[in-house]
Amino acid sequence: TDLRMPHVDGMLLLESVQAEHPDLPVVLMTGHGSVRDAVHAMRSGASDYIIKPVRKDELLVILERTLKACRLEAEVVRLREALDSQRNFEQLVGGSTAMQRLYALIGAVADSDALVLVNGPTGAGKELVSRAIHARSNRVGGPFVALNCAALPEQLLESELFGHEKGSFTGAVRRHAGRFEQASGGTLLLDEIGEIPVATQVRLLRVLESGIVQRVGGTTPVKVNTRVIAATNRNLAAEVEAGRFRADLYYRLNVFRIPVPSLADRIDDIPLLTDHFVQVFARRHDRPARVVSSSILHRLQQHSWPGNVRELSHVVERAVLLTTGATINEIDLEDRAATQLPSPDHPKGGRNDRDATGADAPLPDRLRILEEQIIIEALRTSRGIQAEAARRLGISRSNLHYRIRKLGIELTDVQYIARGTD
Repeated sequence: TDLRMPHVDGMLLLESVQAEHPDLPVVLMTGHGSVRDAVHAMRSGASDYIIKPVRKDELLVILERTLKACRLEAEVVRLREALDSQRNFEQLVGGSTAMQRLYALIGAVADSDALVLVNGPTGAGKELVSRAIHARSNRVGGPFVALNCAALPEQLLESELFGHEKGSFTGAVRRHAGRFEQASGGTLLLDEIGEIPVATQVRLLRVLESGIVQRVGGTTPVKVNTRVIAATNRNLAAEVEAGRFRADLYYRLNVFRIPVPSLADRIDDIPLLTDHFVQVFARRHDRPARVVSSSILHRLQQHSWPGNVRELSHVVERAVLLTTGATINEIDLEDRAATQLPSPDHPKGGRNDRDATGADAPLPDRLRILEEQIIIEALRTSRGIQAEAARRLGISRSNLHYRIRKLGIELTDVQYIARGTD
């Protein structure tokens, strides 16, 4: 663009372009060159600066230099994404029969563009499986983008999925590329797919079938080249029967299903996983390497692990932080971590009723604890469906979402009640 034009200021145009497309390179040219102008332009985001009259050979050199810089930046991003994906693939630890079946399924589908439905309990490693598929695919050089569909209120979910145009709603101050566009050329993980509202399911199905998105408030179709992996801890077939999930979307997603085993289904992997987490957390927290005693490994293998691999990782991390000796032994976990282990009577840990209700805490803290317990119970009895939980509580879904964020409730830690038991 020119720096000085009859009706548009080049610097203002540069700022506008940077606001709308921050990654787009801009070369400014002017016949009124000065060092001050050049410095100001470069600080404002211009990739280069040229003074008129422009010679053809000089312009070509600048354009080639700009394109080369763009290619190098894209290559750095690609390599970083590939490295991150490879690291995450290495987090899949285990040699049990259940894990061998899982590895075989990942290998069978990774190099295709087929839709994948990853199904398994909370904390079992569904995102790691999804990243492993991406790492083994021919899309490894592209981005891996994840979206937790349960983490956003309904009105923001479509904007995050499909993007929005500037001015399409209050607060939309600029155009926003949705996750489908962000993941184009790579892989999009739609985590907690069972939480998507029915109205959004219709739009999602249309995108999956056409490969075209239309931003909220926009009219221009945008072609995307995005592989989709969906993950859920729900039985989607049962959700279809209950009328909470569209049958056509379910059949579209269920092209290649990968069941992720619970930790209870692969207890033989617990020693490997424990050693892996010990090494990981020792490095992360700058602690010396620990050895896990055989007695504690036996005890870990006897536990039911309702929180799966995530729960095990938390227990091991606490042990690494709190152990002062060279060995993580029975006393360390007995005194420090076991009080946090879930049990059928106390899903969130070994606290007694007096501790759980905060009877000795100040009144504001007790009220906060009570509110948290009421919301968690509503989520449990509603099987994590926020709209239903809000109805039970007599508040709006947006109010419930606000309170969940305010109280710091982790939805992935809520133990849902199975159908027919509430």
